Amino acid sequence: MTRPAPFPFERLSRRPDVEAPDLMASDAADRLILDESADLRARAPAGSVVVLGDAYGALALAAAHDGAREVRVHQDALAGELAILRNAEELGLRDAVETVALDADAVRDARIVLLRLPRSLDALRDMAALIAAHASRDVVVVAGGRLKHMTLTMNDVLGEHFGRIDVSHARQKSRVLVARDPRKGQDPVPAEGREGDLEIRAFGGAFAGARLDLGTRLLLAHLPAQPTGGTPDDPLIDFACGTGAVAAHLALRHPAAAVYASDQSAAAVASAQATAAANGVADRVEVVRDDLLANRAAASASFIALNPPFHSGAAVTDRLAPRLFSDAARVLRPGGELWCVWNSGMRYRGELERIVGPTRQVARDAKFTVTVSTRR
Repeated sequence: MTRPAPFPFERLSRRPDVEAPDLMASDAADRLILDESADLRARAPAGSVVVLGDAYGALALAAAHDGAREVRVHQDALAGELAILRNAEELGLRDAVETVALDADAVRDARIVLLRLPRSLDALRDMAALIAAHASRDVVVVAGGRLKHMTLTMNDVLGEHFGRIDVSHARQKSRVLVARDPRKGQDPVPAEGREGDLEIRAFGGAFAGARLDLGTRLLLAHLPAQPTGGTPDDPLIDFACGTGAVAAHLALRHPAAAVYASDQSAAAVASAQATAAANGVADRVEVVRDDLLANRAAASASFIALNPPFHSGAAVTDRLAPRLFSDAARVLRPGGELWCVWNSGMRYRGELERIVGPTRQVARDAKFTVTVSTRR
């Protein structure tokens, strides 16, 4: 029998996510997961292979290349999901993979789950709970990552939901955990937190969990008393909303205002929806999963609040924020305001001045800076 040609990892692209020479679309951990699961996948019937946390398609598309069919794949970040679909088209594998939401149907009756270990233990706990509750009773989870991002606690989290955990030898600074014998459990529910009169809900993987991070706390303390906008056609926008704390705060503080919250993370969107419901403002807060603010028209908004991320997967990068600034500038009408909080070490003021317009500092503490930029 002729063996298939090796999978062309070098052809994978991160687009539409940010690209740079030091930001890779696949790595040694992907290859180790695939090698450790090869014999299992060779015997797996169609529809029984599921991939979770696949950044840009290395796992799902390599599995499809090796013969797996009807592969279900979930990627939390929309930019990553779009990259998977684009890569699938480029490689002629579009009919072999399906992108899915992270829910019971994503893992129902799965026999093999390839899992790229998330850095968040809460995210791993949510994934493990779903698999244990809804996959086949003989499911095998092959979970891997880079050693620098792995901890022994990951074994313990998997052990909460599986009776047997095996550990591979390390290779190229990567390792795999193999989980078997699922223990039936319940579907994940969001963590609950409260900051003053603000309820916060967070599913695993949402930034900061069910609490306010220090930057958001500083931003909330200095937002304008009477922001412009707030109508259905010109809502107050919480861009890269995370758990939706800013959106809920705006809706509570301005009881007549329409609020729009957007994030590319599926976990963040689910969290923001739960946060809005917990605060009784779900009827006025629209939460959307979107790549940037692609669903918003140009020059249509008067107010945007933003706490820009600086992680692309596990990598820290300063290339993400300018992309967000550019789309905020596109959506803001002339005279509209971008209220932004950022780690002071990032020195974003010059970028904000160049991309958005005149920028002034509103507040600063030991770690964070709040600025307001007016669209020129």
